[in-house]
Amino acid sequence: MKTLNYSLMILIDLVLVLLSVFVGYYLFLEGNLQRELFQSYLPYSLGLSTIIMIFMIFSKQYIRLWKYAGIREFLSLIFYISVSVGITSLLIYLFKWDIPLSIQFSSLQTIILFLGGVRVLQMLSLAEIFQPKRLKNRTLIIGAGDCGTLVVKKLKENHDTRLQPLGFVDDDLQKIGRNIYGLPVLGNRDNIQNLVQKYHINHIIVALPSVQKQELKKIVELCKKTDANIIVIPRIDELIHGKLSINSIKNVEVEDLLKREIIKLDLKEIKSYLSDQIVLVTGAGGSIGSELCRQILEFNPHTLLLLGHGENSIYSIEQELRQTFPNKQILPIIADIQDQKRMESIFIRYRPHVVFHAAAHKHVPLMEENPSEAIKNNGIGTKIVADCAHKYKANRFILVSTDKSVNPTSVMGASKRIAEMYLYGISKESSTIFSSVRFGNVLGSRGSVIPLFKKQIASGGPVTVTHPEMTRYFMTIPEAVLLVIQAGALAKGGEIFILDMGEPVKIVNLAEDMIKLSGFEPYKEIDIQFIGMRPGEKLFEELMLDEEKNGRTIHDRIFIANMLETNRSQLERQLKQLREAIEEDDPVLIRREIKNIIPSFRIE
Repeated sequence: MKTLNYSLMILIDLVLVLLSVFVGYYLFLEGNLQRELFQSYLPYSLGLSTIIMIFMIFSKQYIRLWKYAGIREFLSLIFYISVSVGITSLLIYLFKWDIPLSIQFSSLQTIILFLGGVRVLQMLSLAEIFQPKRLKNRTLIIGAGDCGTLVVKKLKENHDTRLQPLGFVDDDLQKIGRNIYGLPVLGNRDNIQNLVQKYHINHIIVALPSVQKQELKKIVELCKKTDANIIVIPRIDELIHGKLSINSIKNVEVEDLLKREIIKLDLKEIKSYLSDQIVLVTGAGGSIGSELCRQILEFNPHTLLLLGHGENSIYSIEQELRQTFPNKQILPIIADIQDQKRMESIFIRYRPHVVFHAAAHKHVPLMEENPSEAIKNNGIGTKIVADCAHKYKANRFILVSTDKSVNPTSVMGASKRIAEMYLYGISKESSTIFSSVRFGNVLGSRGSVIPLFKKQIASGGPVTVTHPEMTRYFMTIPEAVLLVIQAGALAKGGEIFILDMGEPVKIVNLAEDMIKLSGFEPYKEIDIQFIGMRPGEKLFEELMLDEEKNGRTIHDRIFIANMLETNRSQLERQLKQLREAIEEDDPVLIRREIKNIIPSFRIE
C-alpha cells in the first residue's frame, strides 16, 4: 500500500477515534444504546478526537514513514494517545461530565488498537502482498550476529531486491535451531554445502565483518565448493575508515556499467518467425550463442539445435536449458562449420527453418597470429553454412557480426566483413532471407575486458588498459541478443542491421567505474597501468562505413546500413584465391588477398 497522504490519514484517524468511543459506549451499555447515558457520546467523542488530532499533528505523527517504523514510533504513538485521553479525562472531572471511567479506559484501548492497526497495515504494504510474486534468488546468510541480522532486515525491507533470505549459518551452538529475525539458524559452517543443496540456495552472503582474515578465507573457501554466488560483507575496519560502505556490498554487475533504457520488442513479429519452427544456433556454447538459445526458447520453437565445436560448452548449455525448459525439444550437435559434408548432413537431417550464425573466432590479437584460422572459420565457415541454408531452403539466416568489420585493421575484422559481403551477394539469388547484425563489444562475454578487470581487481591490481584514449562501443549480452532476435523479425534480405550502442566508452573510464563499484579507489588502492596497443587494434571503432551512413531507422535501437553492391561471382573467385593462400599458410599472401577483396583493409 502506498503511504497515505497527510489529509487522508487525519480523516481516517478521526473516523477511527469516533468509532473507538462508540465501541466503548457499546460495551459499557451492553448494546442498549437507547439509554440517557449515550447522549454524552457525541460531545465526548468530538472533544476527544479534537485533542488527539492536535497532539498527533504536534508530534509529527503524520509525516513519518510508517512503512519503516519500529518500536520507538509505536511507543510515541501510544504516549500521545494516552496523554490526549488523560487531558480529556481531566476536563471531564473539572466540568463534572457524567462519563464513567470504564468508558474512557475502553476508548483508550480501542483507539490504540485501531490507530496502531492502521499503521501496521502500512508496514505490511498490503498492495505488494497482492502483487504477483517475482522469482527471487534463495539466499543463505553466514553469520547470525548483528551484521547478519542487519542484512536480513534490509533485504526484507527492500521489495526491489532479488535476494530472498532463507536462513542463517553460525558456529555458535546456542544459536543453532533458534529463530533470529524470523529466520532459522540452520547449522554451522560444516553444513554449508548440504544446506545449499537441500534448500537450492543461489546466493550466499558472508556477514562476518569482524572475523579475522584467515578465518574469513576458510569460510569463503567452503562457500566456493558450492555453485552459489558469494557476496562478502567488508571487514569492519574497512567500513570504519571509509574504504567501503554497506550500500556498496554487491557483486559488480555489467548492467551497472551501462545505463540503458529497457528494450521494447515486437513480440508478435518475433513469434511469427520463431514459434513452432526448427531453429539452429551455431556457436551455441559461446557467450552470444548460449544467450540466443535461452531467449529463443522463450518463443516456443518446435526444436532448438545447439551446434558447436567444443563438446564441453555444448554440454554445459544443454544441461542448463534442459533444467530451465524441461518440456522443450533441445538437440545438441557437435560439428565444425568448416566441414562441408557434416554441415550438409545436418541440414538434410533436420531442415532448420531459422539459422542464427554465432560461431566465430573473435580474439583480435590471437587471430593476427593465426590469420588462416580466422579466414577459414569466420569467412569460409560462414559461406559453407550459408550455402547449406540456401540449398535446403531455410527461411532465414542471421549472421552475428561485429563493428570490427568496418574499415578493418585486423584479420578478424576482415574475416567478418567477408562474411557480410558473401551474405549480401547470396541474398540476391536465394529465397532464404539472409541478413547480418553488426554491433560492438559485449560486456561480460568471454575474452572481453570485464572478466579480465574483475580478475585483476580481485587480485589487488593493477588493472591493465592498452591506451588512455582507447574507446569502444558496449552492450550487455542480453540486450545485444534481444536486438539480434528483433532484427531477424525485421529482415527482408540483404540488410546489415546496426544496433544502437549508445555513446562510445573510454576503456580507462570503464576500468575506473569497475574499481569504484568494487568498493576501491582508482589509482590509490587499485592502480591502472597502460600497456600499449596490441596487434590489429584500433583506438576507435566504427559501426558503419562512410558509404553506408545513410542508414534508416526501423526500430528505436536498430538501423539499416546501405550495403555496398557485391558481385557474388567475383567474390567467389576472390575467395578461391584466398583459399589457395591459406593452403600455403603464408600470412603475407593471406593479407594481400584479403586486401584484394576489401580495399579498405590496412596492411601494417
